[in-house]
Amino acid sequence: MTTAKRTGVLGGTFDPIHLGHLAVAHQARRLLGLDRILLIPSLSPPHRASGPAASPFHRFAMVAIAAASDPYLVASDVELGRPGPSYTSDTLRRLHAAGYDALQIFFLTGADAFAEIATWREYPDVLSLAHFVVTSRPGTSVATLPARLPDLTTRMETVSIAAPSTRTEVSPRVFLLDIPTPDVSSTDIRSRILDGRSIAGMVPPAVETHIRRHGLYGVSFEPTPPAGRNGGQLA
Repeated sequence: MTTAKRTGVLGGTFDPIHLGHLAVAHQARRLLGLDRILLIPSLSPPHRASGPAASPFHRFAMVAIAAASDPYLVASDVELGRPGPSYTSDTLRRLHAAGYDALQIFFLTGADAFAEIATWREYPDVLSLAHFVVTSRPGTSVATLPARLPDLTTRMETVSIAAPSTRTEVSPRVFLLDIPTPDVSSTDIRSRILDGRSIAGMVPPAVETHIRRHGLYGVSFEPTPPAGRNGGQLA
C-alpha cells in the first residue's frame, strides 16, 4: 500500500483541461479529505467517436501546467504510455499494481457518464476497484442517480458542502457530490478558439498561453518580434 492514503483520480481527454475540471478536483479533495489528486489524460477515450484534437504531448503539457501551481494536483501519464482505448478498469488495475489499495482510490466522474455505468467495461466488477465519486453535470444531477441505478443505492452516499464525508470506509462506495460545478466544456472552448472568441475565465491563464503559443485548436499565432538591445523592436 502506498503512503498517499486517499488519492483522487480524475481522468479525461483534457482537450483542453479547464476550470470545471479543476473545480471538481478541489471540491472532491476538500469534501472527502483527499491527500492528492492524479490528473490522467486518456490516450484514446473508448466512448468517443473521434480522437482528441490536440496531441497527447500537448494535452499532457496543459495538464502539467494546470497542476503546477497546486500542491495537491499531480499530472500522470499512466494512460498515455499504453496503446489502445483507455478503459477505467485497466487504469485502476495499473494503480493497484503500483501499490494502491482499492480503498485508497477515489475515481472522479460526472453524473452523465456514471448514469451509463452498466455499459462500462467489466461492470459491475469495476466498482470494486475503487471508490467512485460522482458529481452533478449540466443536465444530470446526482439526485437522479438512485432512481436511475436502483441496484447501486446501497453503495451510494450523498456528500455536500453542508455534509462532508467524515467516516472511514470499509468497502468501495459511490459518493454523490452535491456541489455546483462551472458550466464549461472542452468542446465549447475549442469552438470559441476556432471562432476567435475569448476563453478568459474558462481555462487557467497559463494553459491559455500554451494554447496560443503553440497554435492549438486553430488559433492563429504570430510570435512577438525579439526586443532590440535598447528595448526597441528589431527592424
